[in-house]
Amino acid sequence: MRILSMVLLLAAALTACNRKVEVNSAPAPASGLAVHLTNNASQAVNAYVTSGGSDVFIGQVAANSEKTLPVSGIASGSSVTLKARTADGSRTYTKDNVSLTSSTDWTVP
Repeated sequence: MRILSMVLLLAAALTACNRKVEVNSAPAPASGLAVHLTNNASQAVNAYVTSGGSDVFIGQVAANSEKTLPVSGIASGSSVTLKARTADGSRTYTKDNVSLTSSTDWTVP
């Protein structure tokens, strides 16, 4: 009985060690698209790109500053809406029908 248990344990160990595992550690390739956002508001804004009815968060820009925010998952030349919402949610700024390029400039408010 002991020998049978040892054989089964060894078979289970070999089976477990023989499985195939894929590991992906590289980040998704960059699309090369970006929004250069100048925030003239007195508080930070959260920036989004709206495409196909879905908001995609692209980053936060501090009050009275500017930042280039990379955009991924959207094709170059796509017509999108840019949206910036103040950190407290009290104001939302939008810019409709924007054709995304490698560097799209936007100033709020």
